[in-house]
Amino acid sequence: QAARGMNRSQVIEQLPALRRYARVLTGDAWAADDLVQDTLERACSKWLLWRTGSDLRAWLFTLMHNLYLNQRRALPPLQALDIDEVQDQLPGTPPRSDDALDLERCLQRLPADQRAVLLLVAMEDMGYEDTARILGIPVGTVMSRLFRARRQLETDLRDFAAKELNLSETDSVPDDAALVLVAAPSKDITDAEAEK
Repeated sequence: QAARGMNRSQVIEQLPALRRYARVLTGDAWAADDLVQDTLERACSKWLLWRTGSDLRAWLFTLMHNLYLNQRRALPPLQALDIDEVQDQLPGTPPRSDDALDLERCLQRLPADQRAVLLLVAMEDMGYEDTARILGIPVGTVMSRLFRARRQLETDLRDFAAKELNLSETDSVPDDAALVLVAAPSKDITDAEAEK
């Protein structure tokens, strides 16, 4: 049941973005679907907290992000494991070269706080202020995390490209290597601003 000006179609319009964000946050399709479901359930139970005329998208993303953090806190701490070091020990089919999977792997290697900022700004095209509000952090922290995430993602993708192209350490990766989310739109900060 919708409350004070919210209708079902407004929420349905946000589902693709919520699914996309959940998928990359969790790194797992099943967990992402569960997170989206939990977010929608929370939104239904908290309709009265949404203000008519405010940004529904930002409100839903805030709910999702908070649910995700709560779920992570409830899990026992996991020991960090570098998948590249143990890939020979893992059962399954040989790895295939798929740029989307490689990008997803690089995204999952980012710290969760940097990944969340990168996804909201670069993938969901949210402004720094909206991202800061969703994540509950200052705008300057958003800018700093975005800078560090892009720098790390670029390094990881270049390393992957070098492996795929069988380049030695002295060779350089061609500039046309796909660095999709690293490309800085005009609203981005400069290196000097991020270092402050």
